Amino acid sequence: MSMQTKGVVLIADGMADRPVPALNGLTPLEVADSPHLDHIAASGQCGLMDPIGPGVRAGSDTSHLAILGYDPYKVYTGRGPFEALGIGLDVKGGDICFRCNFSTLEGTLRLLPDGHFDGATLVDRRAQRIAEGTHELAQAVDGMQIEDVTCLFKESVEHRGALLLRGPDLGANVSDVDPHHEGTVPHGAQGADPPSRKTARVLNQFVLRAWQILKDHPVNKAREAAGKRPANCIMPRGVGLAPHLEPFRERYGIPGACVVETGLIAGIGRYLAMDVPHVEGATGGADTDELALAKMVITMLEDHDFVLCNLKAPDLSGHDASVETKIGAVEKFDHLVGYVHEHGPADLHLAITCDHATPITFGDHTGDPVPLAICGPALLSDRVMGYDERSVVGGALGRIRGFDVMPIMTNLMGVQEKFGA
Repeated sequence: MSMQTKGVVLIADGMADRPVPALNGLTPLEVADSPHLDHIAASGQCGLMDPIGPGVRAGSDTSHLAILGYDPYKVYTGRGPFEALGIGLDVKGGDICFRCNFSTLEGTLRLLPDGHFDGATLVDRRAQRIAEGTHELAQAVDGMQIEDVTCLFKESVEHRGALLLRGPDLGANVSDVDPHHEGTVPHGAQGADPPSRKTARVLNQFVLRAWQILKDHPVNKAREAAGKRPANCIMPRGVGLAPHLEPFRERYGIPGACVVETGLIAGIGRYLAMDVPHVEGATGGADTDELALAKMVITMLEDHDFVLCNLKAPDLSGHDASVETKIGAVEKFDHLVGYVHEHGPADLHLAITCDHATPITFGDHTGDPVPLAICGPALLSDRVMGYDERSVVGGALGRIRGFDVMPIMTNLMGVQEKFGA
């Protein structure tokens, strides 16, 4: 007779790393004080996980889709729709969505007849990680009409936002405006087919008009007076059409929840018809309240069989190449894990991992494998005694893909249908 248990996957965004010279060749995970992570590793089974596949540089969106059991090569249509839905935009079929940053331009932006930009240089892609006034800036550009297209814009956490284009005959085969590097001129969006060329034309006009509005906005005038960089432009990237994804409950037969901080992962949860609660104090930054996240995980377990939780802070530290901050972020994740393990049900199956590596020495996502540990009543422990990139090598789980996590979890939880007679 099978016994059903509950499952939790706790994800430290970008926590995995490479040897750091300033740490004598160790990683932040190896240096941090993380007794709860080590306890999970010692009491359960460990291994390495390739979020997408060996050497594939995973985005947070594609890796979370894979970890939740959805093949990103089949269902991923771009980051924009997840970001837009996750922060509260009403995404409908046919909408074209973009992930955006509030950024800082220097110079006078001009849109040339060939659809390229000129005259201004991108000096800060994140406008010093602006955290205040973004709602007012978003309101100033939201609802813009360009040709027969409505441009809806909403702010997200810190410098992030999302743009939705709604209108007839739009295509999604469009290049980014965001050049992804500072010290360069923004790219003019280009479309590969007639509908996409219309999208590119509208997108470029939106970027130009947004700069014209935001450069003189009171929020930015106040920032400049205080010696801060203005958030005077919007840089769209990650175009996508709203995909069709099978709801989580239909796929697995159990109710699921996402306890997350960023609009991107919240959007994935909502696309899968999972419950995505608001967590007070979960900022998505280094100052986030990790115990608020942990407590919400326990609350959601009361009427959900599966919960996924993501802590964003380690990824930010990797992008910023901040060793001490990343060590602190690892310790935040350790506190979160300890609380969930202590206060969760006694028969809980708990997995801890990362959605990708964001090494200090690289400053961006890499295709390195990440550590994985799972504990619970259905597992025999292996010989691994610590949770870090080196210690988990040789554990019982071996080296698996993110796509393998949900079959392992649903098997341990006793909710998986038999394959065959």
